[in-house]
Amino acid sequence: MSGGGRATLALKVVTPRRLLIEADVPGVNLPGLDGELGILPGHRPLVAALGRGELTYRLEGREETWSVRGGHAEIRPGSVLVFTDLAEDEEKSA
Repeated sequence: MSGGGRATLALKVVTPRRLLIEADVPGVNLPGLDGELGILPGHRPLVAALGRGELTYRLEGREETWSVRGGHAEIRPGSVLVFTDLAEDEEKSA
């Protein structure tokens, strides 16, 4: 991790249908191809391929979970941008 700055990450999750999530979060877990990726503020820049699994983050004191099936994430020290197809639970945030 690199030093300084924000205590949160600007998280955006984009699906083929819409912008699903846009929130400031303390961290996010992503399903990488070779295992789970835990991303915290200050993470070094990274582009990661995603596999099937759960994308999780905390928002307003509760954990949010979404099932993803592939895609990729662009990670920067203060932000995470995810492009993915979601499983059946995309409808839960309508």
